[in-house]
Amino acid sequence: MNTYVALCAIGAEKILGNELKLLGYKLESNAPGRVSFFGDEDALYRVNYCVRTSDRIYLQMAKYRADNFDALFDGCYAVCWQDYLKKDSRVIVDKVRCHRSKLNSEHTVQKMIHKAIYSKLGDVWHIHNLPESGNECDIRVYIEQDTVTILLDTSGEALHKRGYRTNGGEAPLRETTAAILLQEMMWRRKTPLHDPFCGSGTIPIEACLYAHNVAPGLGRHFAYENLAIYNQQKALEIKKIEASKIRTDVECRITGSDINPEAVERAKLNAEHACVTAGRALQLIDISYHIERPEFVVSDFADLKAPYDEGNLICNPPYGERLGDEEEALSLYKQMNSLFTDFPDWKIGVITSQSKFLECINKKVESKKNIKAGNLDTVFYIFGDK
Repeated sequence: MNTYVALCAIGAEKILGNELKLLGYKLESNAPGRVSFFGDEDALYRVNYCVRTSDRIYLQMAKYRADNFDALFDGCYAVCWQDYLKKDSRVIVDKVRCHRSKLNSEHTVQKMIHKAIYSKLGDVWHIHNLPESGNECDIRVYIEQDTVTILLDTSGEALHKRGYRTNGGEAPLRETTAAILLQEMMWRRKTPLHDPFCGSGTIPIEACLYAHNVAPGLGRHFAYENLAIYNQQKALEIKKIEASKIRTDVECRITGSDINPEAVERAKLNAEHACVTAGRALQLIDISYHIERPEFVVSDFADLKAPYDEGNLICNPPYGERLGDEEEALSLYKQMNSLFTDFPDWKIGVITSQSKFLECINKKVESKKNIKAGNLDTVFYIFGDK
């Protein structure tokens, strides 16, 4: 049994933990922005394929006490790195975080961990100078209260990069953040869903993947493919198992709109890529099925009317983060009051980083959740349907 660490947006730890538990894994602990859990060797592949709300999956290589650099080196050297890395692997200690510990020089910790790994590999393989000509393998280190945790990246590119979005346009919402919003909203596949500021279509596309139970990582590659422990046959076997779980018996009412015609075309193209990828996964198990694409139309949000009596409206309106845009954003928020009139019995969710949003919208909020979306401190506001 291995220990894995899943990273997520700060504020989404509970949602990620619930997702991991639904996948059948036992949680160990959590900290801001990360959740530790136990999993077998199959979890290496399955979690990377399936998890929707995590940004990256790490394999925990070591966890030990160290209040000096000798202990730091020895603990890292004790790891059987030769079982995980290849002789030409290029090891990168990409991030170090020290908190309330005697070892607080992140740069020195970075150099010491790097030295310990190469010292171990060189001693085991009797090589003085490793070639470092192969693929990059990233290491992350946390030192908290003199406890060192060393992690090996198994994902590679961040997991929000599903592979279907060729062009996100301006200020695109991360796919993982969209998945978090859907869970915060407790959206269900039978409930109509609309995004009136759809941009590149991320929220409707993530809803479509969720509704059809399409594992979001089925169409991409992962860093574990560059590790010595990679079992290609096992990875394909698990991929086929997850493909067999795709729902082909559901009807969804998922739509999006945007005032920008170019954005709508991008959303349609991205949705096509996502659904084609799902179709290719089904072909692995000899099933031919056309997954229904979300519907996108060009429209100003002020011209919209609820197509159904009840539903969920989730959106990511412009934040006005750039200089000169804030006044326009605040004016837009005031105009958004029309959505509450035009979608009277719908539950409405809005994510924004604007502190004046509630003042502009002037509506009673049912709940709000702080979420660190990328580099932005955002809040997801949910307004009730009554």
